Amino acid sequence: MNRTIPILFLFLFMIFCSTASAALQTREVSYSSGGTEMKGYLAYDDAVDARRPAILVVHEWWGINDYARKRAEMLAGLGYTALAVDMYGEGRTAAHPEDAGKFAAEIRGNLPVAKERFSAAIEILKNEPTVDPDNIAAIGYCFGGGVVLEMARQGIDLDGVVSFHGSLATSSPAEAGRVKAAILVLNGEDDPFVTAEEIDAFKKEMEAAGATYRFVNYPGARHSFTNPDADRFGSEFGLPLAYDREADTRSWRAMQDFFTEIFARP
Repeated sequence: MNRTIPILFLFLFMIFCSTASAALQTREVSYSSGGTEMKGYLAYDDAVDARRPAILVVHEWWGINDYARKRAEMLAGLGYTALAVDMYGEGRTAAHPEDAGKFAAEIRGNLPVAKERFSAAIEILKNEPTVDPDNIAAIGYCFGGGVVLEMARQGIDLDGVVSFHGSLATSSPAEAGRVKAAILVLNGEDDPFVTAEEIDAFKKEMEAAGATYRFVNYPGARHSFTNPDADRFGSEFGLPLAYDREADTRSWRAMQDFFTEIFARP
């Protein structure tokens, strides 16, 4: 009897089992902030043995939906541990712009609550066994982009923040020397929600604060340019939203280069 074939099958089976055991891991995460239950979404790749940098993902004004979860999973695929953050509490999401606007206004109008909820999410990440607690950054989309910029202005101890088509205006400008995080802003040049005056004011604010920042404008890109559902939302609700595949790809690459840079710093 030829024993080579069974042994070969056993060898291939062992390889398959080893590969299958190393995969994307995700789970819902509940935590508390100010007496409110927050419902986040954690993602990481268990093929990475060492502790690794971690990224918070702050959702659009729709709330912590599948898009925020997808971005967390994409970050996990890059080797990070990612937590999609619940800024609204109780996992609330909106199906209509009126509700989304109300939810977002509640947080924008209460910076102490926003800071408390964001900080609670950071602590969750720091206590994850896969995470290097000294290397944490945050990204945000639209509403979430504005949130991560506000957290940087508040001096939250992060390595960096990335805003994708996020709001720039603020009622609490950064003070000189307070911004600890490096900042990357990825903006659509044709985004009607971000005016030229706001861009100019933001740059002057960052320079006056002595912040390390980079601002990138993508020609032709409109609001929500990273979200493939933007065209549908725009059509359904009459909003100036549009997905832009090129800007989406280029901005994701810019984010990756930014993280490689900030996490390599001593």
